[in-house]
Amino acid sequence: MTHGTSRDRSRHRRILTRACSVLLLVFVPLLFAACPKNQKPPRQPRVGVSSDATPPKPLPPIPTGFNGERAMDHARKQIEFGPRPPGSPELEKTRRYIVDQLNSYGLKVTVDEFTAKTPHGDKKMANITAELSGETKTTILVGSHYDTKFYKDMQFVGANDPAASVGTLIEIGRVLGSLRDKPKVTVKLVFFDGEEAFCENWSDCGNPDNPDNTYGSRHYVAQLKAKKEIEDTYALILLDMIGYKKLELGRDSASSRWLQDLIWETGRELGHGKVFVDREEGIGGDDHEPFLRAGIDAVDIIQLNSYPHWHKADDTIDKISAQSMKIVGDTVLASLLKLQDRITKDTDEKNRSNPR
Repeated sequence: MTHGTSRDRSRHRRILTRACSVLLLVFVPLLFAACPKNQKPPRQPRVGVSSDATPPKPLPPIPTGFNGERAMDHARKQIEFGPRPPGSPELEKTRRYIVDQLNSYGLKVTVDEFTAKTPHGDKKMANITAELSGETKTTILVGSHYDTKFYKDMQFVGANDPAASVGTLIEIGRVLGSLRDKPKVTVKLVFFDGEEAFCENWSDCGNPDNPDNTYGSRHYVAQLKAKKEIEDTYALILLDMIGYKKLELGRDSASSRWLQDLIWETGRELGHGKVFVDREEGIGGDDHEPFLRAGIDAVDIIQLNSYPHWHKADDTIDKISAQSMKIVGDTVLASLLKLQDRITKDTDEKNRSNPR
Protein backbone atom coordinates (compact mmCIF):
# COMPACT_ATOMS: atom_id res chain seq x y z
CA MET A 1 0.00 0.00 0.00
CA THR A 2 1.37 3.41 -0.93
CA HIS A 3 0.78 6.46 1.23
CA GLY A 4 0.84 9.07 -1.56
CA THR A 5 2.43 12.49 -1.51
CA SER A 6 2.16 15.05 1.29
CA ARG A 7 -0.09 17.15 -0.98
CA ASP A 8 -2.40 14.15 -1.59
CA ARG A 9 -2.67 13.41 2.11
CA SER A 10 -3.39 17.05 2.90
CA ARG A 11 -6.09 17.12 0.21
CA HIS A 12 -7.67 13.94 1.56
CA ARG A 13 -7.75 15.40 5.09
CA ARG A 14 -9.46 18.56 3.82
CA ILE A 15 -12.07 16.48 1.99
CA LEU A 16 -12.72 14.36 5.10
CA THR A 17 -13.03 17.43 7.32
CA ARG A 18 -15.48 19.05 4.91
CA ALA A 19 -17.54 15.85 4.62
CA CYS A 20 -17.77 15.47 8.40
CA SER A 21 -18.81 19.09 8.81
CA VAL A 22 -21.54 18.74 6.17
CA LEU A 23 -22.89 15.63 7.89
CA LEU A 24 -22.98 17.49 11.20
CA LEU A 25 -24.95 20.37 9.72
CA VAL A 26 -27.40 17.98 8.07
CA PHE A 27 -28.06 15.95 11.22
CA VAL A 28 -28.13 18.71 13.85
CA PRO A 29 -31.83 19.47 13.11
CA LEU A 30 -32.51 15.77 13.80
CA LEU A 31 -30.67 15.93 17.08
CA PHE A 32 -33.57 14.81 19.25
CA ALA A 33 -35.75 12.99 16.74
CA ALA A 34 -35.25 9.61 18.44
CA CYS A 35 -36.59 8.46 21.87
CA PRO A 36 -34.64 8.82 24.36
CA LYS A 37 -20.21 9.14 40.07
CA ASN A 38 -17.05 10.97 40.68
CA GLN A 39 -14.33 11.95 43.21
CA LYS A 40 -14.02 15.50 44.46
CA PRO A 41 -11.71 17.33 42.02
CA PRO A 42 -8.21 18.10 43.27
CA ARG A 43 -7.26 21.72 43.85
CA GLN A 44 -4.19 22.46 41.77
CA PRO A 45 -2.71 25.86 40.93
CA ARG A 46 -3.79 27.39 37.63
CA VAL A 47 -0.52 27.49 35.67
CA GLY A 48 0.45 27.70 32.01
CA VAL A 49 2.42 26.26 29.07
CA SER A 50 2.37 27.14 25.37
CA SER A 51 0.73 25.58 22.30
CA ASP A 52 0.98 25.99 18.53
CA ALA A 53 -2.11 23.92 17.57
CA THR A 54 -3.96 25.37 14.55
CA PRO A 55 -7.69 24.53 14.17
CA PRO A 56 -9.11 23.49 10.80
CA LYS A 57 -10.84 26.02 8.56
CA PRO A 58 -14.65 25.90 9.00
CA LEU A 59 -17.24 25.79 6.24
CA PRO A 60 -19.21 28.93 5.37
CA PRO A 61 -22.16 29.47 7.74
CA ILE A 62 -25.37 27.55 7.06
CA PRO A 63 -28.57 29.01 8.62
CA THR A 64 -29.45 25.85 10.57
CA GLY A 65 -25.86 25.18 11.65
CA PHE A 66 -23.59 26.76 14.24
CA ASN A 67 -22.37 30.16 13.05
CA GLY A 68 -19.03 31.18 14.53
CA GLU A 69 -19.43 34.81 13.42
CA ARG A 70 -22.69 35.06 15.36
CA ALA A 71 -20.94 33.66 18.43
CA MET A 72 -18.18 36.23 17.97
CA ASP A 73 -20.77 39.03 17.77
CA HIS A 74 -22.20 37.88 21.12
CA ALA A 75 -18.70 37.89 22.63
CA ARG A 76 -18.04 41.38 21.25
CA LYS A 77 -21.27 42.70 22.77
CA GLN A 78 -20.28 41.48 26.23
CA ILE A 79 -16.85 43.05 25.94
CA GLU A 80 -18.42 46.38 24.96
CA PHE A 81 -20.24 46.38 28.32
CA GLY A 82 -16.84 46.39 30.04
CA PRO A 83 -15.79 44.44 33.16
CA ARG A 84 -18.73 42.37 34.42
CA PRO A 85 -18.19 41.18 38.01
CA PRO A 86 -21.17 39.93 40.04
CA GLY A 87 -23.54 42.63 41.25
CA SER A 88 -22.30 45.21 38.75
CA PRO A 89 -24.52 47.25 36.37
CA GLU A 90 -22.42 45.86 33.50
CA LEU A 91 -23.32 42.29 34.42
CA GLU A 92 -26.97 43.29 34.65
CA LYS A 93 -26.75 44.63 31.09
CA THR A 94 -25.10 41.39 30.02
CA ARG A 95 -27.86 39.39 31.68
CA ARG A 96 -30.57 41.34 29.88
CA TYR A 97 -28.76 40.83 26.59
CA ILE A 98 -28.45 37.06 27.10
CA VAL A 99 -32.11 36.75 28.11
CA ASP A 100 -33.28 38.79 25.12
CA GLN A 101 -31.28 36.64 22.70
CA LEU A 102 -32.51 33.35 24.16
CA ASN A 103 -36.12 34.54 24.21
CA SER A 104 -35.84 35.46 20.53
CA TYR A 105 -34.99 31.81 19.76
CA GLY A 106 -38.22 30.56 21.32
CA LEU A 107 -36.56 28.92 24.32
CA LYS A 108 -38.12 28.89 27.78
CA VAL A 109 -35.96 31.32 29.77
CA THR A 110 -35.89 31.70 33.54
CA VAL A 111 -33.74 33.90 35.79
CA ASP A 112 -33.04 32.60 39.29
CA GLU A 113 -31.98 35.46 41.56
CA PHE A 114 -30.21 34.77 44.85
CA THR A 115 -27.93 36.45 47.37
CA ALA A 116 -24.45 35.07 48.01
CA LYS A 117 -22.24 35.79 51.01
CA THR A 118 -18.82 36.81 49.69
CA PRO A 119 -15.62 38.35 51.10
CA HIS A 120 -17.00 41.63 49.73
CA GLY A 121 -20.30 41.25 51.58
CA ASP A 122 -23.65 40.04 50.32
CA LYS A 123 -23.90 40.10 46.54
CA LYS A 124 -27.03 39.77 44.45
CA MET A 125 -26.51 37.17 41.73
CA ALA A 126 -28.65 35.42 39.14
CA ASN A 127 -28.36 32.24 37.09
CA ILE A 128 -29.98 32.14 33.64
CA THR A 129 -31.51 28.94 32.26
CA ALA A 130 -32.84 28.42 28.73
CA GLU A 131 -34.80 25.21 28.31
CA LEU A 132 -35.66 23.16 25.25
CA SER A 133 -38.31 20.94 26.83
CA GLY A 134 -38.43 17.29 25.86
CA GLU A 135 -40.96 14.49 26.15
CA THR A 136 -39.01 13.07 29.10
CA LYS A 137 -37.54 14.68 32.21
CA THR A 138 -34.08 13.33 31.43
CA THR A 139 -31.96 16.47 31.12
CA ILE A 140 -28.60 17.34 29.60
CA LEU A 141 -27.06 20.61 30.77
CA VAL A 142 -24.65 22.76 28.76
CA GLY A 143 -23.23 25.62 30.80
CA SER A 144 -20.82 28.53 31.14
CA HIS A 145 -20.24 31.23 33.73
CA TYR A 146 -20.93 34.76 32.49
CA ASP A 147 -19.28 36.91 35.17
CA THR A 148 -15.77 38.34 34.87
CA LYS A 149 -13.25 38.37 37.70
CA PHE A 150 -13.32 41.44 39.91
CA TYR A 151 -10.26 43.71 39.83
CA LYS A 152 -10.24 47.15 41.41
CA ASP A 153 -7.03 48.22 39.66
CA MET A 154 -7.34 46.56 36.23
CA GLN A 155 -9.69 46.90 33.27
CA PHE A 156 -10.43 43.20 32.79
CA VAL A 157 -13.00 42.57 30.03
CA GLY A 158 -12.60 38.79 29.82
CA ALA A 159 -12.78 38.07 26.08
CA ASN A 160 -11.89 34.41 26.50
CA ASP A 161 -12.88 34.23 30.16
CA PRO A 162 -15.84 34.09 29.69
CA ALA A 163 -17.21 36.08 26.70
CA ALA A 164 -16.22 33.41 24.15
CA SER A 165 -17.90 30.53 25.98
CA VAL A 166 -21.00 32.64 26.65
CA GLY A 167 -21.19 33.63 22.99
CA THR A 168 -20.83 29.99 21.99
CA LEU A 169 -23.58 28.94 24.39
CA ILE A 170 -25.95 31.63 23.08
CA GLU A 171 -25.34 30.44 19.51
CA ILE A 172 -25.95 26.82 20.55
CA GLY A 173 -29.28 28.11 21.85
CA ARG A 174 -30.13 29.54 18.43
CA VAL A 175 -29.39 26.22 16.75
CA LEU A 176 -31.46 24.23 19.26
CA GLY A 177 -34.29 26.75 19.05
CA SER A 178 -34.50 26.14 15.29
CA LEU A 179 -35.46 22.47 15.78
CA ARG A 180 -38.96 21.88 14.47
CA ASP A 181 -39.91 18.78 16.47
CA LYS A 182 -40.22 18.49 20.23
CA PRO A 183 -37.25 16.51 21.54
CA LYS A 184 -37.47 13.36 23.63
CA VAL A 185 -34.76 14.61 25.99
CA THR A 186 -34.72 18.00 27.68
CA VAL A 187 -31.73 20.28 27.11
CA LYS A 188 -30.99 23.22 29.40
CA LEU A 189 -28.43 25.92 28.70
CA VAL A 190 -27.24 27.39 32.01
CA PHE A 191 -25.36 30.67 32.49
CA PHE A 192 -23.81 30.67 35.97
CA ASP A 193 -23.18 33.85 37.93
CA GLY A 194 -20.30 34.19 40.40
CA GLU A 195 -17.82 31.58 39.20
CA GLU A 196 -14.83 33.83 39.78
CA ALA A 197 -13.28 34.40 43.21
CA PHE A 198 -13.53 37.89 44.71
CA CYS A 199 -10.12 37.52 46.33
CA GLU A 200 -7.01 37.49 44.14
CA ASN A 201 -6.61 33.71 43.99
CA TRP A 202 -9.12 30.86 43.84
CA SER A 203 -8.55 29.70 47.42
CA ASP A 204 -7.30 32.84 49.21
CA CYS A 205 -10.63 33.34 50.99
CA GLY A 206 -13.41 31.10 52.23
CA ASN A 207 -13.13 27.45 53.24
CA PRO A 208 -14.09 24.06 51.72
CA ASP A 209 -17.65 24.38 53.05
CA ASN A 210 -18.06 27.98 51.89
CA PRO A 211 -15.54 28.70 49.13
CA ASP A 212 -14.98 32.05 47.44
CA ASN A 213 -15.91 30.76 43.97
CA THR A 214 -18.57 28.83 42.02
CA TYR A 215 -21.40 30.70 43.74
CA GLY A 216 -23.85 30.22 40.87
CA SER A 217 -23.14 26.56 40.14
CA ARG A 218 -23.31 25.65 43.84
CA HIS A 219 -26.65 27.43 44.08
CA TYR A 220 -27.89 25.63 40.97
CA VAL A 221 -27.02 22.20 42.39
CA ALA A 222 -28.65 23.12 45.70
CA GLN A 223 -31.83 23.93 43.75
CA LEU A 224 -31.65 20.59 41.92
CA LYS A 225 -31.50 18.84 45.27
CA ALA A 226 -34.35 20.91 46.72
CA LYS A 227 -36.56 20.14 43.70
CA LYS A 228 -35.50 16.46 43.68
CA GLU A 229 -34.18 16.81 40.11
CA ILE A 230 -30.74 15.27 40.63
CA GLU A 231 -31.78 11.88 39.24
CA ASP A 232 -33.21 13.49 36.11
CA THR A 233 -29.98 15.38 35.37
CA TYR A 234 -27.97 13.10 33.09
CA ALA A 235 -24.82 15.17 32.56
CA LEU A 236 -23.26 18.63 32.40
CA ILE A 237 -21.05 19.88 29.57
CA LEU A 238 -19.22 22.96 30.86
CA LEU A 239 -17.61 25.50 28.50
CA ASP A 240 -14.91 27.84 29.83
CA MET A 241 -12.13 29.63 27.92
CA ILE A 242 -12.72 27.96 24.55
CA GLY A 243 -12.18 30.86 22.14
CA TYR A 244 -8.38 31.25 21.87
CA LYS A 245 -7.05 31.62 18.33
CA LYS A 246 -4.52 28.87 19.08
CA LEU A 247 -7.15 26.50 20.40
CA GLU A 248 -5.88 23.37 22.10
CA LEU A 249 -8.04 21.53 24.62
CA GLY A 250 -6.36 19.19 27.08
CA ARG A 251 -8.19 16.81 29.41
CA ASP A 252 -9.25 17.97 32.86
CA SER A 253 -8.41 15.06 35.18
CA ALA A 254 -11.47 15.61 37.38
CA SER A 255 -14.05 15.33 34.59
CA SER A 256 -16.14 12.19 34.04
CA ARG A 257 -13.90 10.15 31.76
CA TRP A 258 -16.64 8.49 29.67
CA LEU A 259 -18.19 11.87 28.88
CA GLN A 260 -14.82 13.40 28.12
CA ASP A 261 -13.97 10.45 25.82
CA LEU A 262 -17.25 10.90 23.95
CA ILE A 263 -16.62 14.59 23.30
CA TRP A 264 -12.93 14.23 22.40
CA GLU A 265 -13.76 11.36 20.02
CA THR A 266 -16.48 13.48 18.41
CA GLY A 267 -14.12 16.43 17.94
CA ARG A 268 -11.57 14.22 16.25
CA GLU A 269 -14.20 12.68 13.99
CA LEU A 270 -15.01 16.22 12.84
CA GLY A 271 -11.37 16.73 11.88
CA HIS A 272 -10.19 18.58 15.01
CA GLY A 273 -7.55 16.16 16.25
CA LYS A 274 -5.05 18.99 16.82
CA VAL A 275 -7.56 20.73 19.09
CA PHE A 276 -8.85 17.84 21.22
CA VAL A 277 -5.55 16.50 22.55
CA ASP A 278 -4.64 13.97 25.24
CA ARG A 279 -2.41 16.04 27.50
CA GLU A 280 -3.65 16.73 31.03
CA GLU A 281 -5.25 20.11 31.74
CA GLY A 282 -4.81 20.83 35.46
CA ILE A 283 -7.33 23.55 36.29
CA GLY A 284 -7.77 23.44 40.06
CA GLY A 285 -11.55 23.85 40.12
CA ASP A 286 -14.47 25.12 38.04
CA ASP A 287 -18.27 25.13 37.85
CA HIS A 288 -18.43 21.38 37.20
CA GLU A 289 -17.19 20.60 40.72
CA PRO A 290 -20.55 20.98 42.53
CA PHE A 291 -22.20 18.67 39.96
CA LEU A 292 -19.51 16.01 40.37
CA ARG A 293 -19.93 16.14 44.15
CA ALA A 294 -23.68 15.68 43.70
CA GLY A 295 -23.11 12.52 41.62
CA ILE A 296 -23.84 14.12 38.24
CA ASP A 297 -21.43 13.28 35.43
CA ALA A 298 -19.72 16.41 34.13
CA VAL A 299 -16.93 17.51 31.80
CA ASP A 300 -15.03 20.79 31.67
CA ILE A 301 -13.99 21.91 28.18
CA ILE A 302 -11.34 24.52 28.91
CA GLN A 303 -7.99 25.84 27.73
CA LEU A 304 -6.22 27.25 30.74
CA ASN A 305 -2.65 25.98 30.83
CA SER A 306 -1.75 27.23 27.35
CA TYR A 307 -3.66 30.53 27.45
CA PRO A 308 -1.06 33.20 28.31
CA HIS A 309 -3.62 36.01 28.78
CA TRP A 310 -5.62 34.40 31.61
CA HIS A 311 -6.79 37.02 34.13
CA LYS A 312 -4.74 39.73 32.45
CA ALA A 313 -5.78 43.07 30.98
CA ASP A 314 -4.89 41.82 27.50
CA ASP A 315 -7.58 39.10 27.53
CA THR A 316 -9.16 41.12 24.73
CA ILE A 317 -11.15 40.35 21.61
CA ASP A 318 -8.06 40.06 19.39
CA LYS A 319 -7.12 36.87 21.30
CA ILE A 320 -10.26 34.92 20.32
CA SER A 321 -11.69 33.74 16.99
CA ALA A 322 -15.02 32.77 15.45
CA GLN A 323 -13.28 29.67 14.10
CA SER A 324 -12.42 28.35 17.56
CA MET A 325 -15.95 28.96 18.82
CA LYS A 326 -17.36 27.13 15.82
CA ILE A 327 -15.11 24.12 16.44
CA VAL A 328 -16.42 23.84 20.00
CA GLY A 329 -20.02 24.60 19.04
CA ASP A 330 -20.07 21.98 16.30
CA THR A 331 -18.47 19.41 18.59
CA VAL A 332 -20.89 20.03 21.44
CA LEU A 333 -23.91 19.77 19.14
CA ALA A 334 -22.64 16.51 17.64
CA SER A 335 -21.88 15.21 21.14
CA LEU A 336 -25.46 15.93 22.17
CA LEU A 337 -26.54 13.63 19.35
CA LYS A 338 -24.30 10.87 20.74
CA LEU A 339 -25.64 11.45 24.24
CA GLN A 340 -29.14 11.10 22.80
CA ASP A 341 -28.18 7.67 21.47
CA ARG A 342 -26.65 6.68 24.83
CA ILE A 343 -29.76 7.75 26.73
CA THR A 344 -31.94 5.84 24.26
CA LYS A 345 -29.85 2.72 24.78
CA ASP A 346 -29.92 3.08 28.56
CA THR A 347 -33.70 3.57 28.52
CA ASP A 348 -34.27 0.56 26.27
CA GLU A 349 -32.10 -1.67 28.47
CA LYS A 350 -33.90 -0.47 31.60
CA ASN A 351 -37.28 -1.19 30.03
CA ARG A 352 -36.19 -4.69 29.01
CA SER A 353 -34.91 -5.39 32.51
CA ASN A 354 -38.07 -4.12 34.16
CA PRO A 355 -41.00 -5.00 31.89
CA ARG A 356 -44.43 -3.95 33.06
